[in-house]
Amino acid sequence: MPHYTKPAEGSWTQHYPELGTDPVSYDDSISPEFYELEREAIFRRTWLNLGRVEQLPRKGSYFTREMDAAGTSIIVVRGMDDEVRAFHNMCRHRGNKLVWQDYPREETSGVCRQFQCKYHAWRYDLQGQCTFVQQEQEFFDLDKADYSLAAVQCEVWEGWIFVNFDASNTTPLREYLGELAWGLEGYPFDKLTQVHRYRSEIGANWKLFIDAFVEFYHAPILHSGQYQPDEAAKVASYGYEALAYGIDGPHGMVSSWGGIAPPKDPSMVKPMERELRSGLFGPWDHADLGIDELPPSVNPTRHKNWGTDSFVFFPNFMILFWKPNWVLTYHYWPTSYNTHIFEGTAYFVPPKTARERLAQEYAVVSFKEYGLQDANTLEATQSMLESNTPVKTFPLNDQEILLRHLHHTARRYVDEYQKTTLVGA
Repeated sequence: MPHYTKPAEGSWTQHYPELGTDPVSYDDSISPEFYELEREAIFRRTWLNLGRVEQLPRKGSYFTREMDAAGTSIIVVRGMDDEVRAFHNMCRHRGNKLVWQDYPREETSGVCRQFQCKYHAWRYDLQGQCTFVQQEQEFFDLDKADYSLAAVQCEVWEGWIFVNFDASNTTPLREYLGELAWGLEGYPFDKLTQVHRYRSEIGANWKLFIDAFVEFYHAPILHSGQYQPDEAAKVASYGYEALAYGIDGPHGMVSSWGGIAPPKDPSMVKPMERELRSGLFGPWDHADLGIDELPPSVNPTRHKNWGTDSFVFFPNFMILFWKPNWVLTYHYWPTSYNTHIFEGTAYFVPPKTARERLAQEYAVVSFKEYGLQDANTLEATQSMLESNTPVKTFPLNDQEILLRHLHHTARRYVDEYQKTTLVGA
């Protein structure tokens, strides 16, 4: 159950005694063997977010996703019946990748009435049924009904599209997402259709980057450049403590104060921010979402100085809500034990003026810059964790509770998978 109030005596971490308070090992982030277990135990058995329904704006719209951690490529499509479905991106004839453009390993999107294989022209409708076989009479008792595309479990929650590769996993998406997600329902995500995306290849374990974004302990130091020099020194001296933390099953959240969006004293930020009325925390002028009150999981303490909430939906999806009424998402897609692809996507209410557009774009550029600062630091972390040093464990403070929880959860999934495998053997 989430806890949004800190004990008068004690700590956030003490709400969750199963996490302990001892120094932690990062062996789970430097082991090729552990990564292979994560692929099986986590990425092939949990609900994974791929994006939003607005990426499929009409019947026949589709996009593909390369899922290295799950070892496959998939097609996500809106059918003629308006249902969103997912399939393995493989022709049933000879195993050719079904949907691709010039480069087979690159993702693509578009609109079509059917999918046709480039190799031998087998065709499939948008529900995955095989509808045409070239020279069908040459095959031996072939029944097209037996050669539909291999389906992947696909569900939509609040416009967010998820897939699950484990056909034996019957836990519905909404149940898996739990109370933290239930408390977000009703937020007008569908109004945030001005979208900016960026993507980067990171030389660090996927969990280490999530670690960076679920604590703000580092922010006054690593990101001191967001302030004017005198103000940066003040912020560093103050330190940081969140308004609330919450853990619900494998998922977690941190709620934070508002920082400088907008600043009470504009002189504390850079001239460009003052001119554009925007910065790292987004445009200073709040967008109109047409709602009277935020859902209960957003700013759960209803603190007057609230500014942002970060939700981690295990394993690799984060949603950040910002007081000026915009949303940022992060995805972390592992490609090996020490590399992953990081995707950041910013969602805004469409701008009505050039000033509003510039304010949004400045926020996106600011986040890209600070995201790369984190990425650069994490590559340095990865290199030393893999080095031959006698240091094997590391202390985590009370503000780093979600780090402790993330690594605890990943190990638990792997342990449970290994136990199940041994029982099956």
